Amino acid sequence: CGGLISNSSGMLQSPFYPGSYPNNADCLWEIQAENNFRVMLTFRDIMMQSGRCQYDYVEVYDGPPHSSLLLGRLCSGSFPTYISSSNMMTIRFHSDSRYTFRGFQAHYSSIPADHNTTLLCLPDYMHAVVSRDYLQSQGYSAQMVTLNDNHCTPTITSREVVFNIPYNGCGTIREENNDTINYSNMIKVTSSGYIIKRKKNIHLHISCKMLQNTWMQIMYVAEDTIDVNKNQFGRYDMNITFYDSSSFLRQVHDSPYYIDLNQNLYLQACLHSSDPNLILFVDTCVASPDPHDFNTLAYDIIKNGCVRDSSYATYYSPYSHFARFKFNAFEFISRHTLVYLQCELVVCRLGDYSSRCYRGCINRAKRDTSPVEDQVNVVVGPLQLREGGAQSSNTG
Repeated sequence: CGGLISNSSGMLQSPFYPGSYPNNADCLWEIQAENNFRVMLTFRDIMMQSGRCQYDYVEVYDGPPHSSLLLGRLCSGSFPTYISSSNMMTIRFHSDSRYTFRGFQAHYSSIPADHNTTLLCLPDYMHAVVSRDYLQSQGYSAQMVTLNDNHCTPTITSREVVFNIPYNGCGTIREENNDTINYSNMIKVTSSGYIIKRKKNIHLHISCKMLQNTWMQIMYVAEDTIDVNKNQFGRYDMNITFYDSSSFLRQVHDSPYYIDLNQNLYLQACLHSSDPNLILFVDTCVASPDPHDFNTLAYDIIKNGCVRDSSYATYYSPYSHFARFKFNAFEFISRHTLVYLQCELVVCRLGDYSSRCYRGCINRAKRDTSPVEDQVNVVVGPLQLREGGAQSSNTG
């Protein structure tokens, strides 16, 4: 019931379809295609409690559910097709506690967007590309393309004009409001002629916007020309690394990482972003012998910011993009060949003391996640108990 989907095509259906769906279900699927592709969703069957779709229904959103346009709500009748304006679409299935039917089935697939202009919001910069064929079709040359800050020049290839625009330079503007952090800039295509101009200038407005758990990327053409809308969604680039001591100077590259019982394990979580005004917080870390299942047999080290293992401790970090902590290897590992660790990391605005990153231990039932935060799960391991005098070995 719900989850993040990154396959290029497949089927979505209500729980137990074609049998009757359960009461009080609330499923949320986020379909994320590759950059510069769109998501197409076609309903093939739908049978729920009809009427005004107040009780049992399916909702389709053009992007993340909390900040995107609702494309449609349906519960019976026709089988429509929806196409996203970006590489992300969200589908929500909801049922109440009364009647139940067979539900819905839909097919999703990725379709290419136009390739005149493309935009990627990478960890350290915006990667914007303008096709030279597109410029030529509009009567422009590659030499007419500049950034708003003309000191930052593009790379011109035989087919493309490429800009790598940092989030904290080249005239990039950073704006904040209650639920987003927006980085924006502008690429200009200026026609020649100082007194008489036969063609309008083209302005390519580009922006990377941080929402609840996504990067939203937008590129569009203004000034009465052909509109090209580019909406892309991506997720933060994070990792967790083991270190051999509390000085956090030498990484552990061994895999598996051979350890002794009660040995101190030092870990550093890292957020890769050029924006210095973000902070990283370790919300949850769970150990399991199965890297794909952290529910059936698991051991909580920290949960919702609440320490569950007495050996857990945090360390000072010189940068807000790092979070350092440690715990001891425990008896759990002596009963299983390999152990993996899954941690949920949260990103917030630096200095936003109302955000999750500054609130510490909270009850999940009372949790009110701000739309400014981004949660990412990272799995590391495996850890393996050292037997006898076995030495650590680097197996890749």
